[in-house]
Amino acid sequence: MLDDAAALAPLRTVVVARHGEVLAERGYRGHSPARPANIKSASKPVVTALVGIAIERGLLAGEAQKIAPLLEDALPADPDPRLYEVTLAHLLSMRAGLGRTSGSHYGRWVASDDWVRAALARPFEDEPGGEMLYSTGSTHLLSAILTRASGRDALDLAREWLGAQPGFAISAWDRDPQGIRFGGNQMAMTPRSLLAFGELYRNGGRSADGRQVIPRAWVDASWRPRTRSRYSGDGYGYGWFLRRIGGEEVRYAWGYGGQMLYVVPALQLTVAMTSDERHPSGSGGYRDQLHALLAEIVATQRAPATPATAPGGGGPAAP
Repeated sequence: MLDDAAALAPLRTVVVARHGEVLAERGYRGHSPARPANIKSASKPVVTALVGIAIERGLLAGEAQKIAPLLEDALPADPDPRLYEVTLAHLLSMRAGLGRTSGSHYGRWVASDDWVRAALARPFEDEPGGEMLYSTGSTHLLSAILTRASGRDALDLAREWLGAQPGFAISAWDRDPQGIRFGGNQMAMTPRSLLAFGELYRNGGRSADGRQVIPRAWVDASWRPRTRSRYSGDGYGYGWFLRRIGGEEVRYAWGYGGQMLYVVPALQLTVAMTSDERHPSGSGGYRDQLHALLAEIVATQRAPATPATAPGGGGPAAP
């Protein structure tokens, strides 16, 4: 099946694991699962995971915490009163109400001198807690908040807090003009490392050796549908999209060009895919082709429950 997947011209790598064991992997057209790739917005769950850990460690008060006091010196001179109602949960679920910095607005945003100020200065298009407005500015604000709350670089936090998971590593991560790590974009990771991160969520936040790296409650909260994409109709939690694929409930991260991380909890299945980052994957139907490839993989792995996945077994329950 993975040999046949070479027919998908943008596809670069696929790695498939079940119960934490890699079943198969492929690199196409000279690419390798061991070589770092820009995972684009598939990095957003990494940022939301760090927020969950920061809350558990007392660096942040909780999902309902208002963001304005945390970013007070970056607020506009005459802020819209609704800025004072925006919470961490709103940023995590893309429901801040602020105008988008993605899509047609992305280039102007990243060309600004201060990305945090520019994101906070966007006009409101909806009320805080309203409809989903997918915006990388929201996850970048989370990166800025993590940096300020901890007094540390977000990459250092990721390496320390998530580094207990074998195989997890961030090779590179861009910064904004103020030196803040680019929350939710421009992160380099090997496909195997991306898979290792997915394994943390697949295993209820536990590392391969059983350490609780991400709070289990945060995994559940991240996979709870909070809103829905106006473009795909898929649900969205905290950095994760939610969709039924191949007859199974799937949680997935999606980056521009077709950088994908899929977790299929009922099958204890994790799949990472990377693609050519230069072309969009949503508008041309390529993302749907990747979903179809996952559906084929799911079909090969659907089988009666084993002791590890049966109720009361060692694997985490499906959310």
